[in-house]
Amino acid sequence: MRPLHLALAVLVAAVWGVNFVVIDVGLDHFPPLLFSALRFLAAAVPAVFLVGRPQVRWRWIVAVGLVLGVGKFGLLFTGMHLGMPAGLSSLVLQVQAVFTALFAVAALGERLGRTRLLGMALALAGIAVAAVDEGTSGTLLGFALVVAAAAVWGVSNVITRKAAPPDALRFMVWVSTVPVLPLLLLSLLFEGPEADAAALRSLDWSGAGAILFVAWVSTVLGFGAWGFLLRTYDASAVAPFTLLVPVFGMSSAALVLGEGVSPLRWGAAVLLVSGVGVTALAGRRRAGRAGTPPPAPPAARNRPPAGTSASRTPSTASRPSPTR
Repeated sequence: MRPLHLALAVLVAAVWGVNFVVIDVGLDHFPPLLFSALRFLAAAVPAVFLVGRPQVRWRWIVAVGLVLGVGKFGLLFTGMHLGMPAGLSSLVLQVQAVFTALFAVAALGERLGRTRLLGMALALAGIAVAAVDEGTSGTLLGFALVVAAAAVWGVSNVITRKAAPPDALRFMVWVSTVPVLPLLLLSLLFEGPEADAAALRSLDWSGAGAILFVAWVSTVLGFGAWGFLLRTYDASAVAPFTLLVPVFGMSSAALVLGEGVSPLRWGAAVLLVSGVGVTALAGRRRAGRAGTPPPAPPAARNRPPAGTSASRTPSTASRPSPTR
């Protein structure tokens, strides 16, 4: 990976880690379901008018929008609103890799090898240690909601894998249009029109900044940069950088919000990050051995076939590979 692209991958992980701190700030200004609705509204408009039509069927857009937007983020924001720390949330949410593997077995017929089972056991041990730590100092309900958010995210990952969108950014922008109205209705029902109206009336630069960061920087720019990296390099080279998200999440929460990191929490972090890494990387190695040849190296993807003059394909030789 080129140094500039390596820095970009680290930057995206840092943005996604710091995003949990920004969510915590936003929850000081808005009820959680309203905040989530505003986040998706800002992510969808005006981007939806600029990215072009979706390249997958509408049923996949709606399914991921409801599961990811309403389910995962509704649970995550509510769990953090109930007291789940931002840094710990960034860590616990990574157990989605374990749930994704389990749901892929049930829905897609994938197999679990010994290495993946070991990784899943390590990650679940990390969740157990984190639960013990949170149970002594925080709210177990908030913790449970964030774990549930990770499980719902796993369902969303399996649906996204079935949809196979060729452009992650365009797909995410269209997905963002779906949960806005359901989240607004849920907010009116459970949080009340008075609380929503009061939050909107008291909107200030800090609250608006939180919405714009979560929507544009974390979602639009983050997924755009991540999609570029996935188009340029093999997924197995890019995916491990997501393990840096809880590192940046926990460190930024400690620096900005003053969240402490107990020895138990450090132990949970080591177990969970190690388990997620083993689960994800073992799954990719298994997929590579399943009979599908690995993609060609990026530099070779646009080479003309053997025996063909390079001068005959000048327009394609200089272009980046198509979006996958």
